Amino acid sequence: MSLNPVRPWRSIERRKSRQIMVGNVPVGGDAPISVQTMTNTLTSDVKGTLDQVIRAAEVGADIVRVSAPDEDATRALKEICRESPVPIVADIHFHYKRAIEAAEAGAACLRINPGNIGDASRVREVIKAAKDHGCSIRIGVNAGSLEKHLLEKYGEPCPEAMVESGLDHIRILEDNDFHEYKISCKASDVFLAAAAYQALAEATDAPIHLGITEAGGMLTGTVKSAIGLGNLLWMGIGDTIRVSLSADPVEEVKVGYEILKSLGLRTRGVQIISCPSCARQGFNVIKTVEILEKRLEHIKTPMSLSIIGCVVNGPGEALMTDIGFTGGGNGAGMIYMAGKASHKMSNEQMIDEIVRLVEEKAEKLETEASEA
Repeated sequence: MSLNPVRPWRSIERRKSRQIMVGNVPVGGDAPISVQTMTNTLTSDVKGTLDQVIRAAEVGADIVRVSAPDEDATRALKEICRESPVPIVADIHFHYKRAIEAAEAGAACLRINPGNIGDASRVREVIKAAKDHGCSIRIGVNAGSLEKHLLEKYGEPCPEAMVESGLDHIRILEDNDFHEYKISCKASDVFLAAAAYQALAEATDAPIHLGITEAGGMLTGTVKSAIGLGNLLWMGIGDTIRVSLSADPVEEVKVGYEILKSLGLRTRGVQIISCPSCARQGFNVIKTVEILEKRLEHIKTPMSLSIIGCVVNGPGEALMTDIGFTGGGNGAGMIYMAGKASHKMSNEQMIDEIVRLVEEKAEKLETEASEA
């Protein structure tokens, strides 16, 4: 029996979008949904920014965005882009010249905000720089910074205003024969963002960048992002995502992957299925999972691991995971491999044994993949 059978009731039909390239990362079409984050260092601090980019890449970031608010930042971008292990997106607001400088510095993509980048003539200059230097562009509509004429027309930020803003700027790009663009229409309100993205998905075939902007701290932002992004992804909308948290960018990447993994849209590393624990637990489930999450962070090979405190659901969950441990009695539990009971293991030795088994399986799978 396959541990991960394909069932029609758990499949997602993704919206058909055009594909563009952000550096060497394909976005849209049939490409995997990419995970992004953004640095929060001073961009002029090249070492600090690169350290953050590298840490984000190590946990799976496909693309990293870097703010370019001034000339010091765009000067620093040259080295950052050259040394980064992943494509760099330059985040531009207000000053269109910063976008031109960022393109010249080697940015893979320019994020411009229709609400503050300036008139069509300035956007045309940015387009020329993007063409000259092989950049893609993200049109980044934000409910908090819509154009004045749209706020006057609609009275407040609303889905219609956000979509109109995005389509107006798509028109400028296409009128200038530029098609390497993606688009986002973010809001901190989940309902507003979801409605805008649904309307946008019907109005264009451009790749869509998903995000709930200014979502909040680690807990609040994770919940809001999971609800907003999760529902849109479930509907098949979204080609690349960024979870916005008032937290370390590394945490944004981790949450992004967990959202995609929960929907079967992306797999990376060990997915731990664990119970909340209760009086029946044969070992300290919460502490065990906390330790295993840290000790298995280095595993990139997709794998499922069940950690269940007792035999009520443990054997059943183990049937559906690659490796499992179910608590028993007398200070020991059962290790399962590929859904079958393998051997007993004491609670004291269980963590080391699970880590060993996961590492062995990851190595075997990586070897098989390289030989295929």
